[in-house]
Amino acid sequence: MAKIDGGEMLVRTLEQEGVREIFTLHGGHLDAIYAACRAHDFRVIDTRHEQAAAHMADGWARTTGRPGVAIVTAGPGVTDAVTGVANAFMDSIPMILIGGRSPLIEDDKLSLQAVDQMGILRPITKWARSVTHTERIPEYLAAAFRHATSGRPGPVFLELPIDVLFTRVDEDRVEFPKNYRTKEAAGPGRAALAQALKWLREAKRPAILAGGGVWFAQAAAELTRFAELTNTPVMTNAKARGSISEEHPLCFGGFGAIHPAIHANSGGGADLVILLGTRIGLFTGGRNSVIPAEARVIQVDIEPEEIGRNRNIELGIVSDCGEFLRQACEAAKSENEKFDRHEEWIERLSAIRNAMRHRFDDALKDGPGPIHPARMVHDIAKTLSPDAIVVADGGETAAWMSNAWTARHPGRFLTHGYLGCLGTGLPFALACKAAHPDKQVFCIVGDGSAGLNFSEFHTAAKNNLPITVVINNDQQWGMSKHGQELMWGKGHSMATELGMVHYERAAEGLGAQGELVERAADIAPALKRALASGRPACINIVTDRDVIEPGTLAMYSAGLAGPAKEKPKPDAGSESETTLPYYGKRKLD
Repeated sequence: MAKIDGGEMLVRTLEQEGVREIFTLHGGHLDAIYAACRAHDFRVIDTRHEQAAAHMADGWARTTGRPGVAIVTAGPGVTDAVTGVANAFMDSIPMILIGGRSPLIEDDKLSLQAVDQMGILRPITKWARSVTHTERIPEYLAAAFRHATSGRPGPVFLELPIDVLFTRVDEDRVEFPKNYRTKEAAGPGRAALAQALKWLREAKRPAILAGGGVWFAQAAAELTRFAELTNTPVMTNAKARGSISEEHPLCFGGFGAIHPAIHANSGGGADLVILLGTRIGLFTGGRNSVIPAEARVIQVDIEPEEIGRNRNIELGIVSDCGEFLRQACEAAKSENEKFDRHEEWIERLSAIRNAMRHRFDDALKDGPGPIHPARMVHDIAKTLSPDAIVVADGGETAAWMSNAWTARHPGRFLTHGYLGCLGTGLPFALACKAAHPDKQVFCIVGDGSAGLNFSEFHTAAKNNLPITVVINNDQQWGMSKHGQELMWGKGHSMATELGMVHYERAAEGLGAQGELVERAADIAPALKRALASGRPACINIVTDRDVIEPGTLAMYSAGLAGPAKEKPKPDAGSESETTLPYYGKRKLD
């Protein structure tokens, strides 16, 4: 009778889930898994740091809508992956982390790499289990996928002690679960759906704020159709960008930096807001909410406990976003003519959107002096293919790129979420290239963020993942430095200087193509060369260190970053004003 070990069981179960690739960093606790991966012709993408492996599993899910799988060794392997898991947890991203473990038989004997991994991972996962019987590995892995993808998605952790993983058992004792997830999605109640559509018909200035619940429900087409049927403007958060093309006349960008017209509390803002699969948090709840206090709010979320978090909700609908949109489209089709055209409202939003697009026109002109970051991202956006996948990593860097890029498809723009985690850029981009080898994958990283996971250029080179990376090199932690100057006055900062670093040379040493750019006119040619090279590439662009991204100013002014206090007073004789793009001169005293 044939015997199989835990590694074989695990890989067979992954195959049933359609998984053919894993992100990992080697450890001896995992060799049974690697042997099975080789036998089953899995793609094993090995990183230089376990944090990157976890970020790649997260990024895989963000770009495909399907869970990514990271496998790390015991002890420091698991603890290194914690940041990647926490990032996925905060953003409700489905991913599977599988961790090795010291042998069960050596518990409490100070075994090598023995640490309370379950205690560490439980608070930042939807579900976490340790397997104590080899033949139950398929059962527990199936449960892991079920928990990661059902309801509100999220990361899960499965711990495999080495003596459990390597044990061989009779194959006929092992059951591989099938049909263990429902294919039916929970939909809205009939009365609630009718009420939502009635309010939408009555609204003069409606807005849909769509989040990751739409993308992970694979409901991008339904969102666009519903907006068209009801003539309703749509804004998206970072996870949902592209779920309605940003070239569509009813798409008005993101609601993190939402237009003043939407949240005006003077009676001219949105009078009905539909929250679709987005939690009420930083920008949608509390004193800095973009939602007008007097607006009616309808919240659609698959998790009942999310309804009404941080603000009152006039109508809460517990439903899968995809099923809500499908039923809403069916209902709206029959009464399309009853919905207002909202022409004045849409015209007003369009005017603001167009003004936002042109606010940095002066910075795009050729001239002397350092490269303006708006010019850098503008040239990048013009050079990339319209269907490129873009990853943005860094405080101000991500904001500059986010404002310049037009997302046309879901899962094609990846950036920060609630954890504000730097260092995601290269791993996210590598996962995107692994998932979409035929697409251009571009990543822009601040020079601060570049210090985290920079060695993954080597992962790109040895795993044949030709991503193109730009380092926005302003020689400082830009958002932090500018924030300190806004609080304390220009010339007053601490622990935010980086100095000039030749990242392009470091990337070359790791197997990538490198190029330094110090003139704006050289940006597009350098990017074209990198994209055409067929190799991982690093373009180090030196930019103006004195330009403050408008979002930084807004955050410090609103007290979302740094202490909310009176304006700083610089010392006598110090520079008393600074030039901010779009905002012009702003006194620092």
